[in-house]
Amino acid sequence: MTTTEERGRVHTYADLPGLMSLMTGDEKHGPAATSTLDVLWVLYDRVLRVDPEHVDDPGRDRFLLSKGHGPMAYYAVLAAKGFLPVDWLPGFGRYDSPLGHHPDRTLVPGAEIGSGSLGHGLPIAVGTALGLRAQGLTEPAVWALIGDAELDEGSNHEAIAFAGPAGLERLHTVVVDNASASHALPGGIAARFEAAGWSAVTVDGRDHEALYAAFTAPHPGRPHVVVARVEPKSV
Repeated sequence: MTTTEERGRVHTYADLPGLMSLMTGDEKHGPAATSTLDVLWVLYDRVLRVDPEHVDDPGRDRFLLSKGHGPMAYYAVLAAKGFLPVDWLPGFGRYDSPLGHHPDRTLVPGAEIGSGSLGHGLPIAVGTALGLRAQGLTEPAVWALIGDAELDEGSNHEAIAFAGPAGLERLHTVVVDNASASHALPGGIAARFEAAGWSAVTVDGRDHEALYAAFTAPHPGRPHVVVARVEPKSV
């Protein structure tokens, strides 16, 4: 298929494995990528109010990928939705490619933050939600996608503890739980957020309808977290 034909194509969820297969060289982070695939698709396909023509619109929703290691699923979804050309994917990780092993917001169209260092995305999302509220921008939603292992980081504990009492209603977090955290009580993620004043839902991270219902659940006056459970990371 030519580049022109590819750019005019409408991609579906079924195309994502093929798009991901174009990116090689970071196989050790394959589970990190595939664990996020369904969450990313449902968000970009049905929830987020952002598109390639409005990536700088002040009224857009903000999606912050904190789980930035193994970004192949993220790049595949961005390509499927037209944020970046599909013909960028085979160059993934090369010195001259904009698609690095960690996303760079200055190089990747649609990326809100540079990420990959664990524990940064949710604190930045809290600051983004505060900043939007201070500007009177009450419509944009802020979404952060983190991994369960990131909750070992103290920066996330502080962000969780602050956001609930601050009533950051436009703040949303998705925790992809593949049981990779070193210091976690199994099944205790939602309770941790609820204790800090968040609305929390736990769902099957491969069930698109369950994810959509959880993402769109009302949570007046409180930030919202969706714990998306997927198959445990193999060791």
